[in-house]
Amino acid sequence: MSGEQEVASPPDTRRTITWDDFEAVEIRAGTVVRVEPFPEARIPAWKVWVDFGNELGVLKSSARITHLYAAEDLMGRQVVGVVNFPPRQIGPFRSEFLVTGFVQADGSVVLAIPERPVANGVRLA
Repeated sequence: MSGEQEVASPPDTRRTITWDDFEAVEIRAGTVVRVEPFPEARIPAWKVWVDFGNELGVLKSSARITHLYAAEDLMGRQVVGVVNFPPRQIGPFRSEFLVTGFVQADGSVVLAIPERPVANGVRLA
């Protein structure tokens, strides 16, 4: 023995999914075409409209991304969204997709975005 202690790895808490599970989630790229304040939201949010191309058109969502993104920062930006969740009523607004991002320790959200421009509506593979 070298005198070194083995350090136990933390337990793996990830939930395993199947390939079929992954394929069932439609994650697509789109371009923000409209942004409005959402003063009725309990947690600060923007109302965003994103163009997902000819197949899906423009969908709207409530996005809690106000800490890091002003409305003018979002216009024309490509984002990644989950487009096959059922619509969700958020106060007076009906959200049609989920804007994806990474929640930071302070609660702010960094958008998940394509590394370079892609066609609107293209699916994550």
